[in-house]
Amino acid sequence: MSGIYIHIPFCKQACHYCDFHFSTQLGKKETMVNAIAKELVLRKSEIDDEVETIYFGGGTPSVLSNEEIEFLIQAVYNNYKVIDNPEITLESNPDDLTKNRIIQLSNSPINRLSIGIQSFFEEDLKLMNRAHDAHEAEQCIQEATQYFDNITIDLIYGIPDMSNERWKANIQKALDFGLPHISSYALTVEPRTALKKFIEKGVVPDVDDEQAQEQFHILVDILETEGFVNYEISNFGKPDYFSKNNTAYWLGKTYLGVGPSAHSFDGEHRSWNIRNNPTYIKKIEEGILPIEIETLSKTDRYNEFVMTGLRTIWGVDLDRIASEFGENYLMYINQQSSKFMEQGLLVVDDGKLHTTKKGKFLADGIASDLFMLNLK
Repeated sequence: MSGIYIHIPFCKQACHYCDFHFSTQLGKKETMVNAIAKELVLRKSEIDDEVETIYFGGGTPSVLSNEEIEFLIQAVYNNYKVIDNPEITLESNPDDLTKNRIIQLSNSPINRLSIGIQSFFEEDLKLMNRAHDAHEAEQCIQEATQYFDNITIDLIYGIPDMSNERWKANIQKALDFGLPHISSYALTVEPRTALKKFIEKGVVPDVDDEQAQEQFHILVDILETEGFVNYEISNFGKPDYFSKNNTAYWLGKTYLGVGPSAHSFDGEHRSWNIRNNPTYIKKIEEGILPIEIETLSKTDRYNEFVMTGLRTIWGVDLDRIASEFGENYLMYINQQSSKFMEQGLLVVDDGKLHTTKKGKFLADGIASDLFMLNLK
């Protein structure tokens, strides 16, 4: 089965840490929605099997009206085979989720809310230049849990000057709402962001990698005690509440991404749309897909298989390495992983290569050392 990702490239204001593609100019919102719907039509031949997830990401998809959201969902149903009861997720910000809006969304096809809380504390929200305040963060969850069962929130750790005590308080506030899923990410300093400039000028302290790692382990310990499964490094779900969209991505399933900057993957090719709203709209209106396509070599596919596998509870299947990529690849990954096993960072269990609890936070760096660079 496949998934469809719909990128909505608009936000009310720019968060200081964000390098995703978006615009704060909402005047072309209706035109953009129409263009995305047309792209869905232009690309309908790219998915042969059934669609099991529809994911509105961004940007801030909750800036769309309910009518615009349902228009795009209908465009999916009109052009693709969709399973009964697909997971349909809307990324949203607390300042958009008034009680009336939540009720409206609960009466729409949306059945999963992803709420960008990031922190329940005012000082963190101001540093990140979030559009909501701490009261809105709590109020929207109180309202949302009355109308939605499947809710996830985002929390960020490793924020400059965030103590471990405040981080624990953030986690506890999330737990107090009885949420079934939490996604949590380390604050990263991306080039060409306001945060990067503030740190360079000394306005904001630099992020502390050691503190971020410590706060990650605090998060894992607390959530696992509360019955959450850390099924992917940044994702924690109660049983039966794992994100189907996220899981499909990490297990290497195919997905179609529409909208400016959206990425797609079909198992052999990776493609991405142009990161320019006016150009995207113009090309789509002309019936032209503003897209670049990369054909993945066997080595590329091996590297992605290793990277995604190490981030999840499912690990890297060594039998599949041998059968899909060859004995040379299996020999290579066994050689490269031996030093990490000696350090207690990797372990083989039932033929699957996993990170240990100690190695989990370091998974991406470990994966890069397992990458193959010279075979095709």
